Amino acid sequence: MGGAGRGVGEGRGRGGGGRRWRAVMAAGDGDVKLGTLGSGSESSSDGGSESPGGAGAAAEGGGWAAAALALLTGGGEMLLNVALVALVLLGAYRLWVRWGRRGLGTGAGAGEESPAASLPRMKKRDFSLEQLRQYDGSGNPRILLAVNGKVFDVTKGSKFYGPAGPYGIFAGRDASRGLATFCLDKDALRDEYDDLSDLNAVQMESVREWEMQFKEKYDYVGRLLKPGEEPSEYTDEEDTKDHNKQD
Repeated sequence: MGGAGRGVGEGRGRGGGGRRWRAVMAAGDGDVKLGTLGSGSESSSDGGSESPGGAGAAAEGGGWAAAALALLTGGGEMLLNVALVALVLLGAYRLWVRWGRRGLGTGAGAGEESPAASLPRMKKRDFSLEQLRQYDGSGNPRILLAVNGKVFDVTKGSKFYGPAGPYGIFAGRDASRGLATFCLDKDALRDEYDDLSDLNAVQMESVREWEMQFKEKYDYVGRLLKPGEEPSEYTDEEDTKDHNKQD
């Protein structure tokens, strides 16, 4: 009987410890399996039953509490680490916004206002070739060019059409022939009025396409006059109407 009692006692001890160990191991894996914890009553080897309110249940309850505490503690540390990393990244971003951009703007031209931003909108008027040449961006900050008999204000594209721009050759000139032939050579532009009569159908279609593109992007300010042609008089109402169409 004594041996049997010891066997039962040892079985209970081993059973309780095994259940607690499985609970803690399952908790360590992040998945507590409730089936490993004794629920209700458990039969003993001698046919008796253990009450949930007994010492075995209390021991199991303590194991469950320890597992839960381990889970909460580990999760809290992880959340705290994530929050700290987020704060560090936010601080680095704010420093970059405040100082990094300022450092990037220390090159040539930094802080200078673009010519287009400082100039009022040009009133609608017509231009002769001589008048158009005054707006090449060298002596006058405003830059104009003509395409297919239409004059456009391209000042806001000064990085392209200004004196140092890749298409600066077109500033203050009739750019139609150069655009039609895809040529950036000065020889492609004529000093006298160019009626484009020698261009073929494909080149003229290209000129019209360029004209439409400039209309969509830049302000149309008037016509390029033929030799001896008189300029038109535009009223403020016509000027406002044309500008509203472009906007």
